[in-house]
Amino acid sequence: MEAQRDLTVLTMHAVTVVRGERTILGPLDFQIRNGERWVILGPNGAGKSTLLNILATRIFPTSGTVKILDQEMGKVDLFELRTRIGVCASLLAEDIPDDEFVRDVVLTAAYAVLGRWNEDYDLWDESRAVALLTTFGVRDMADRRYYTLSDGEKKRVQIARALMADPEILLLDEPTAGLDLGGREDLLRRFAEYSTDPHAPASIVVTHHIEEIPFGTTHALIIKDGAIAVSGPITSVITSEHMSAVFGIEIEVTSANGRFFARSS
Repeated sequence: MEAQRDLTVLTMHAVTVVRGERTILGPLDFQIRNGERWVILGPNGAGKSTLLNILATRIFPTSGTVKILDQEMGKVDLFELRTRIGVCASLLAEDIPDDEFVRDVVLTAAYAVLGRWNEDYDLWDESRAVALLTTFGVRDMADRRYYTLSDGEKKRVQIARALMADPEILLLDEPTAGLDLGGREDLLRRFAEYSTDPHAPASIVVTHHIEEIPFGTTHALIIKDGAIAVSGPITSVITSEHMSAVFGIEIEVTSANGRFFARSS
């Protein structure tokens, strides 16, 4: 695993996605290195979800090359590659059985399945599942049914599940959407504490709001109309100038203690 952690996590070259006669994404050139923590932002319809689905190996680009963890899409067993990618996204969450115990929602990720069946889990698996539930503040809910949780509690369980298999890259699609202020800030704090651990995987968070960028995020990519508007180190990307240009209104960006805030000016 340590040797694998040294790899370039992601390389995209000339990637496009075409639907009908319309190019909805690209061409994109994009690279993520081990240890980097990215955020992807952009207006509704900019192409963020399409890009995330490519990164999660759920769809193929129309053209271009995508290498994830040194494996090129189209030339590798995707089922095996997916075990190395942790994903927390609403479409995948919809498949979690409502009557599953919370502990098993996390535990079954060790076998990349949904729903406890006849799998044989060892003490290490059990201990890791409980540790992840503890990290994200839902350990005391381990023996509850999944459907009894609030949306915020479910988000925490979903992130724990995404991390269960010790992935080398973590993809989070709007992890704080729908949470109240207290829930959002607590989850962002817990995620920041986890992700800044030197052994944590590279991560990509997709969000609409710069207030939801976790502390410790190192890089940002902003998409507009399917193309990269700007990308790079986060402090050079999340600026009043760039936010105003991308969203089409005058926006003043401020930062404090590693977090970003926006207001119309």
